Amino acid sequence: MHRRRHGHLHHPGAFGLKSNYITPQGEQRLREELEHLWHVERRKVTQEVSDAAAQGDRSENAEYIYGKKRLREIDRRVRYLTKRLDDLKVVEPTDRGDGKVYFGAHVRVEDENGEISEYQIVGPDEFDAKTGRISMNSPVGSVLLGKREGDEVLVRRPKGDSHWTILGVRYGDSAE
Repeated sequence: MHRRRHGHLHHPGAFGLKSNYITPQGEQRLREELEHLWHVERRKVTQEVSDAAAQGDRSENAEYIYGKKRLREIDRRVRYLTKRLDDLKVVEPTDRGDGKVYFGAHVRVEDENGEISEYQIVGPDEFDAKTGRISMNSPVGSVLLGKREGDEVLVRRPKGDSHWTILGVRYGDSAE
């Protein structure tokens, strides 16, 4: 599913086609990143490039060359975030009262070794494995969607299949 585009690999999403869903918190994080890049980072790097250009020969000026490269990276990310934020659909995680795992749910699971983990099912733009936010499009996220407390699921992972039991499903930010 990778395509070549302008000499770079273009990846449509972490796992297949990208969903346009995002939690309100995820959208806020992307907006904050965009604001920081545009109003803080870009201004700082632009000034650094200007200062480096004033030092003379630009062809051998590492600060100038690096600064121009960093500006291109910032501008590329700003364009991406601006377009992506227009395409995203903010979805407030909602407990529908049926105990099922839907977008935004926090899911506590136990594997066959008795290890307990908790994940939140989020959109592909906000996943962060370190904090337990997993994409709804990921193998783990997609197998958990639609399940409920007590269900057993088979999780296929590169390091081997694992059998999990869903211990709990909750919505919101309060701990279970």
